Amino acid sequence: MNLKAVLWDVDGTLAETERDGHRVAFNRAFVACGLPWHWSEARYGELLAITGGRERLLRDMSERPDAPHCADARDALARRIHEAKNAIYPDLLRHVRLPLRDGVMALMQECRSQGVRMGIATTTSRVCVEALLRLHLGADWLQWFDALVCGEDVRHKKPDPEVYVRALLQARVCPSQAVAIEDSPAGAAAAHAVDMPVVLTRSSYFADSTFHGVMAIGPGLDQRAGWSPDVVREGPDVTGIRLADIDRWVSQARAPHA
Repeated sequence: MNLKAVLWDVDGTLAETERDGHRVAFNRAFVACGLPWHWSEARYGELLAITGGRERLLRDMSERPDAPHCADARDALARRIHEAKNAIYPDLLRHVRLPLRDGVMALMQECRSQGVRMGIATTTSRVCVEALLRLHLGADWLQWFDALVCGEDVRHKKPDPEVYVRALLQARVCPSQAVAIEDSPAGAAAAHAVDMPVVLTRSSYFADSTFHGVMAIGPGLDQRAGWSPDVVREGPDVTGIRLADIDRWVSQARAPHA
């Protein structure tokens, strides 16, 4: 196997955290901060075009007549709301026990058994990453990963490639030895910018988005149908996407065209 590392995005990729996690936590933070604001599922979907929670708050405030008019005041309020939201989010996850997406755990366990390094490459906050992974992987969740790059670690968020540049350095692999698993156009563009192959698993908010330059795209890691390129047929006991499938896609993508 030529594949040496799998770098995971988090929100929408590991779990459907955006609609039922972050959005709900933001709405509770609005209440905690004494604000009469509420993000519907549709509005939050619009704001996902902006990467980063604080950045989404600033965009939303720029369109609100009841938000502070001064840029400094808007920035201070965005930081206060974001801090409140990050304090709420871990308890929310524990309460609702938001599951990992089907197929994620199986592929993670295969990476560990096959000696393929794993990394987290996300522009969400570290406290949110820890809340999700501690819930599902336990107290030693950090031992699963050779790289961990979060929003606090970068100056520029996706689609800027900085998060992947840093994750590749931490994992000690070059782009040709790794693959990114993503769900959003911004995430796919960030990985593509460092010439790293992208496996795109469509999530609820980006189910109908258009993607360019991805190596493979499909409905989820738990399914073998519906992928482009097609997955090689295996026996009836083989379910979900395996490392061998990803390695085969990488080889196909590198093969010279006739």
